[in-house]
Amino acid sequence: MATPSGWRREGNLPTELTSFVGRTRLLASLRQRLQESRLVTVTGIGGVGKSRTALRIAHQIRGKYKDGVWYADLARLQDPGMVHHAITSALGIADQSSRDEADTLAEWLADRELLLILDTCEHLVEACARLADQLLDRAPNLRIIATSRRSLNARHEYTLAVPPLTVPSDDPADNPYNNEAVELFSERASVVVPDFVLDEDNVVAVAELCRRLDGIPLAIELAAVRLRTLSVEQILALLADRFSLLAGASRTALPRHQTLRAAIGWSHELCEPAERLLWARLSVFSGDFELEAARSVCAGDNLAPATIADVLSGLVDKSVLLSFPTAAGQRYRLIDTLRQYGGEWLDKLGETAQLRRRHRDYYLQLAERSEKSWSGPRQVHWYTRMRQEHDNIRIAVDYCLTTPGEARIGLELLSSLWFLWVACGFAREGALYLERALKNCPTPSQERCKALWVLAYLRSAQGDMAGALSAAEECSTDAVQVGDSVAVLLATKMQGTAAMLQGDAKKATALLGVAIEFHRGGRELNPGLLPAIVELSMVLLSQGDFLEAETLLADCLKVCQERGELWLRSYAWYVTSLVRRATDRRDDALSACKEALRIKRHFHDVLGVVLCVDQLAGLSLDLGWPERTAFLLGAAQANWKTFGLPLFGSPFFTTEHEQCVKECKKAIGDAAYDDAYAEGARLSLSDLIEYALDDFDDFRAPSD
Repeated sequence: MATPSGWRREGNLPTELTSFVGRTRLLASLRQRLQESRLVTVTGIGGVGKSRTALRIAHQIRGKYKDGVWYADLARLQDPGMVHHAITSALGIADQSSRDEADTLAEWLADRELLLILDTCEHLVEACARLADQLLDRAPNLRIIATSRRSLNARHEYTLAVPPLTVPSDDPADNPYNNEAVELFSERASVVVPDFVLDEDNVVAVAELCRRLDGIPLAIELAAVRLRTLSVEQILALLADRFSLLAGASRTALPRHQTLRAAIGWSHELCEPAERLLWARLSVFSGDFELEAARSVCAGDNLAPATIADVLSGLVDKSVLLSFPTAAGQRYRLIDTLRQYGGEWLDKLGETAQLRRRHRDYYLQLAERSEKSWSGPRQVHWYTRMRQEHDNIRIAVDYCLTTPGEARIGLELLSSLWFLWVACGFAREGALYLERALKNCPTPSQERCKALWVLAYLRSAQGDMAGALSAAEECSTDAVQVGDSVAVLLATKMQGTAAMLQGDAKKATALLGVAIEFHRGGRELNPGLLPAIVELSMVLLSQGDFLEAETLLADCLKVCQERGELWLRSYAWYVTSLVRRATDRRDDALSACKEALRIKRHFHDVLGVVLCVDQLAGLSLDLGWPERTAFLLGAAQANWKTFGLPLFGSPFFTTEHEQCVKECKKAIGDAAYDDAYAEGARLSLSDLIEYALDDFDDFRAPSD
């Protein structure tokens, strides 16, 4: 069974796709500086190997950090306000809370020992510096490596410059075979031309080529690619001609940033016209993308859809694009420096606005497809797919929020992704985006109505009941004005959700009953019918109407089974467990709760997981295992505090929870309770799921 793409103790370091050459002294220095400084910023020009160096040292020392080494790629992030969300996403944290943006992250990191890599910070320097200072102040065992073309100027920072690779000198006594730059060229050349051998026939030309390229790794790698069609001597001659033109026919070395641009420009010129055009158009993507996305966004004038696959392959062959397999198929990524270069050409072609709009349109269509399919048998596929497309979704949303005339489409995009924000662990991010988009688009419309009920849903998940009711009521008012009956019903449902969480059983019963009545038999399973059934069952449970609650839940489970719906099915099993426990069927309650947790392994549904764990804690107490109860309560509460308001601040949940805590302390005493609670609080989310699913009949605490 799949595990959620959330927090894993070992970290999330990307695989090193190529061998690492040289840099022995630099790596030793970086290792030493990390022992002395808690923030080390690796600086240098584009293409010099900052990210690659950070990744290499991270792989070397990952065993030193008991909570792993974690990598957050900020290269394609445009909004400084989203730095916090990019990092929490990389860490696998589902930040559902409405607290200050740094609080939940700092609290999560506070008692963990880990190394965090912040890659490519130069365009977000102030935001990165501010957040790094806050995190380091509150997390004493945290270390950070940042990569940036300039210093962050943060309080805890030590700056370490990455120089170009050493190049052979003109001294005949200098052995070029032992040179870093020559070694890199030879290594990459042997990949391009398997029978390439560095020998006395070509070593002089290779050494001169590396000198011409100033030892810049990216420039050397691009040059090595040309061995498919040219000899080393021919590459050197062509490159020398180009540099002579740039330097005014002087043999003096060009400034290094010009050297890199010259090398990239030369590689660009050697591409076929179609490859150059596709290179420019692909620059609108953020992160990685699939073939179909490239075909949909980039095909057009001078680039037929049928040719895109072959042109992509040509760019992969020339090391412009990275290509790698995933469970969902082959995906591609533009190296960041080359993406920036392609973006400049896209500007020159006058196509930037058009391509950004087409990029947005593709992801809007993808969002709408995923929403329509969410309640069906491919739910796990869409969960995985849309989390994978998160970077591109952010770019599409940014386009809508910053481009005049695109605000209403932005609302459409954001609200179509309600399941990404609610079910995939991005409630806080979704709420912030929706608030900005609604502010930009104040006129009542169907798009605005949908955005408002989605915002109400998110605020309920965050425990912000007043905010949820406000959004739902505004939605209802606007929906009547524009004649949107679906939005009226969903606003009613969201008001019912808030009422249920506030403990107002009478109001919740009426509102949720209306939603169920109008949705029953229709196609709107989520977020209308099924959540309303589950929530009404909870209200009935609180009133002691166990038979009606269980009948409703059986109905819900039947619909989920027929449609292949999993996410709400897990909540139906959770509430079924509550009903069975309330009617003294503890074994059946345990079975239902475990079934809910097994399903939740497919999703990064933190709220659902901690609800189930809280229920298991109560069952543990019933079964005579108070130490296990305290352990599970600690684990659940620690995750609640990180991801949202504990138990939504709802009396429906808190009354039972407080009684459980009271009885547990009475059974084992405050000191033993506190010890077990603290041990549980250190458990990660994924470890918590596995631990909670262990056989209760063979109880063993993780420390045994």
